[in-house]
Amino acid sequence: MYKRKNTHVVNVGSVAVGGDSRISVQTMTKTDTRDVDATVAQIHEVHTLGCDIVRLAVVDETATIALTEIIKQVKIPVIADIHFDHKLAVMALAAGVDGLRINPGNIGGIDKVHEVVSAARERLVPIRIGVNGGSLEVDIAKKYGGSTPAGLVESAMRHIHILEDLDYNEIKVSVKASDPLRTITAYRLLSDEIDYPLHLGVTEAGTFVAGTIRSSVALGVLLYEGIGDTIRISLTDSPANEIKVGLELLRSLELREPGASVISCPTCGRVAVDVALIATCLEGKLEDYYNRNPEAPRPIIAVMGCMVNGPGEAAEADLALAGGDGKFALYLRGKYEATVSEADAVAEVLKRVETWTK
Repeated sequence: MYKRKNTHVVNVGSVAVGGDSRISVQTMTKTDTRDVDATVAQIHEVHTLGCDIVRLAVVDETATIALTEIIKQVKIPVIADIHFDHKLAVMALAAGVDGLRINPGNIGGIDKVHEVVSAARERLVPIRIGVNGGSLEVDIAKKYGGSTPAGLVESAMRHIHILEDLDYNEIKVSVKASDPLRTITAYRLLSDEIDYPLHLGVTEAGTFVAGTIRSSVALGVLLYEGIGDTIRISLTDSPANEIKVGLELLRSLELREPGASVISCPTCGRVAVDVALIATCLEGKLEDYYNRNPEAPRPIIAVMGCMVNGPGEAAEADLALAGGDGKFALYLRGKYEATVSEADAVAEVLKRVETWTK
């Protein structure tokens, strides 16, 4: 991998973004922010899964009032996502949010931007300038013939200069398109222009399969090139799945410590056990276990269908099952321990997870 670019560090509550801090994973709640109980429940769920920062849509004054109560009940930094109305940004800051997502150019004149910046300056609350391909300024879209990478970057620079002119540098930036190639090019161009931390994402990436692939292609390339400080996988799916995909993406590039990872083979004609059922069941049981025990160690588990690759994968995994005819060989830290029936395999693995030590 390329050496990661050393960007300016901003602090989103307790989470540092930029510099050599670890790449954080974000999501956005999909509840009505005005529904405090539902929103808090969703935040607790993603926090348990490993979410570092959560963003909430703030659509009116009632939502800003709800923010105060939500922030009291959660343990991860909260960002307010606001468009057009600077008063909502000021109220959200008063409620205690740890970050703002606004575009300074679309919340009114410079006096209104100044009011937001003055409120943010008290706690050095970072402001993310979020440029999306679908909401590019008319003049820039006309100049470039659409939402091109160069157009996205020009829009971002326009908003950045507004904040810089007010001597405010607690800035994060994103330039998201809805396809990987434009997204990759836009972030490369922007990374050459600025040293502010970059929030990576593909906007409107799509449903679970399509959105996961598009996001993983774009973000995988950029992260491999050392570009990016925080990520969000934008899916037409649950926030929980956004976090799961984001963490797995970082783990695949060794940018996060290994988690409760279930590795499983694609199966073939040699297999005489139900690998898919065992692996899927383990994932579900492990999710339940870690929801109840978030601090527990998270060994890497391999579920292999036969003895061709099974022992080799077992040597790499913490716990491994290598299939036979209706049974599995169980390995711990690469060493054979026992043979277990297919019916007992999940329970035997879970028993060892529950007593696992690093």
